[in-house]
Order: sequence, then C-alpha cells, then structure tokens
Amino acid sequence: MTTTLGSIELPDWAWERAEVRQALRARIVGALFRYAQQYTGVSQARIAAAVGMAQGRVNEIINGRREVSRLDVYERIADGLLMPDDARHLLGLAASREKRSGGAAFDLAAFPEVVRAYAAQNSAADEIQQQAREAQELDVLAVRGLGLIGLNDSLLRAYLPRDQGGKGSVVRVLLLDPDSDALARRAAEIGESAESLAGGVRLAEARLRELANSCDIQVYRYRMLPTWRLIRTDSTMFVSAFDAGWEGHESATYKVMETPHGPLFRGFRRMFDAVIDGAQRTV
Repeated sequence: MTTTLGSIELPDWAWERAEVRQALRARIVGALFRYAQQYTGVSQARIAAAVGMAQGRVNEIINGRREVSRLDVYERIADGLLMPDDARHLLGLAASREKRSGGAAFDLAAFPEVVRAYAAQNSAADEIQQQAREAQELDVLAVRGLGLIGLNDSLLRAYLPRDQGGKGSVVRVLLLDPDSDALARRAAEIGESAESLAGGVRLAEARLRELANSCDIQVYRYRMLPTWRLIRTDSTMFVSAFDAGWEGHESATYKVMETPHGPLFRGFRRMFDAVIDGAQRTV
C-alpha cells in the first residue's frame, strides 16, 4: 500500500516523553499509534496511509487485538511516523535510511539471516523450545540464566537431554561472574541488590551441575558488562540486548539464521567463542 498522504510528523518533544519511550522499548505499537493521534490529531485512516496498512489493521492494533512482530513492519511504522534515530534505536531499529550510506545494501532483504523479530523473549518461547528439542549444540549467554536453564520450569531446562543416546549434545553456558564488578554494576542498572543477583548465578550453576551426568554441560563465568543475551541451537540464534533499566528477556528478540555470506550469525558466534576463551569454567 502506498503512502499517498505522506508521513506523519510528531513534535520533537513527543519522542522525549517517558511514556512514548517506554512504548518504544516494549514495542507497543498500539500505544505509539494512540500517541500519534493525541499529539497530531490524525485519524486512523491517516495513520494507515502513512505506515502502509489497512485502516482495519490499524484499528485492531490500537485496540490490542493484533500485535506487530515483523521487522519490516516496524521499519514502515518508523518511516511513516518520521521517528528520529534515538526513537528508532529504542524500537530496535537502525538509523533512518536517509542517514545511512550504501543505499539498498541496508535493506532487510540484503540480510536474509534475520528472519524474524519478536517483541520480547516470551513471544519466541515456543519456537526456541522447538529448536532446542532437535539441537546437537546449545549455547547460552546470559546474566544468571535462571529463566533459561537454571530452574525446573525455565525456558530450556525441560529440553536438555536426559540420556545421551548417542546424540552427543553439547551445552555451553556463559553466566556473569557473581564476584565481578560487572555484576555489581548490572545489579544497580536493574534495581536489584548485588547479593540477590549473585545468588541467582550461583543457584543456576548448582542446577546445571545436577545435569552434568545427562549431557555434556560446560558452564563458564565471564567478567565483562553484559551486552547481548544469546541462545544458539545449531544454526539458529535468538539474540536480544541488555541495557540499563531492563533485562535481556524484556528486549526485542531477533531470530538469526546461518547463511553462506551473512555476517551476523558468524559475528555473534565469534563473540561467544571469544568470551569463552576469557572465561573461567566452573562446571
């Protein structure tokens, strides 16, 4: 659908409001559309024209009956609302096309290894678990890991192999060193005590040690401030970001597939291996 009426321009101060920035971080598109109406007086039909959607779809999003999950749709929304670069970054997007160099090389079609974007990790949970069931290799880069593999009801614990059965599964887990300065800084960022966060790491290590007889589990402690949360199941990765104020599972999650020439999968795997090289093995 073409945007015959052109894009919608919100006042600069609108993008600085706390509620707007929270909606961007959480990728609550319905709220963003409502703020566009509130600050510019535009109709749903006008929003639909600007972002390349049917009016009925915009109505469903505003009223919470439909969510947005595709990265290209987020790009259309950002372009249609003329989001400044800092707003685009909060939404999990790169800077605006007009300010990039290289033109079409930055289009999503040029990076087919990014195949899907989720609003948060829980939106990707079913797919992550499905991938884990068949995986020969599982890599996890987390802070404390309790929500991933540290507790009985965590995301991946139920799918760790109970019997080798010739499968030869290898599980590598990177957790933040509970005695590091980076952990204390991360605890402050998320409003938690260092003692509580460190205790979570140690509990995850203890639970993983219990599984060491059922598959090849390697657990390491790293000491740098966490930036990326990563789950790799063979040739598929699910990647999200840590930032001040929210945890990795609350961030947008990107599904990245290994391709012959794509740089992202190889880059994240290289990063993971580099962190392993500088980490201390505990299990």
